[in-house]
Amino acid sequence: MKLNKFFPVVIFATSFSVLYVYQQSEIFRLAYLGQKKQAVYTELLDKNTALRYSINKSSSLVRIGARISDTGDFQMPDNYRYVKFIASPGGLKPAQPGASGEGLLARLFSLKREAQAKTINP
Repeated sequence: MKLNKFFPVVIFATSFSVLYVYQQSEIFRLAYLGQKKQAVYTELLDKNTALRYSINKSSSLVRIGARISDTGDFQMPDNYRYVKFIASPGGLKPAQPGASGEGLLARLFSLKREAQAKTINP
């Protein structure tokens, strides 16, 4: 084999080998970066779960009830008053007792829209 054919073959083989090694090292580098990002993501997910648990624990009904019962100024009303609001162009206005915009058939066949809630004292 002559020298003018040998050098291009050696240069091509060397270039191919260098590019192959570079490609393999990039694959490993990107795999390590992916593992690092996955570890950060898992850590953030764990922190998120812990924070959600803390929020749920802090805002539970038992804890809120304990805070309300600790304060002496909280008091439930003795009697209940229901107020009905009517939507009008000027905004919401309290309805007059006995004055209703519904007809007789609408009153007979419609469901009541008032919600009534009463406390249970142990």
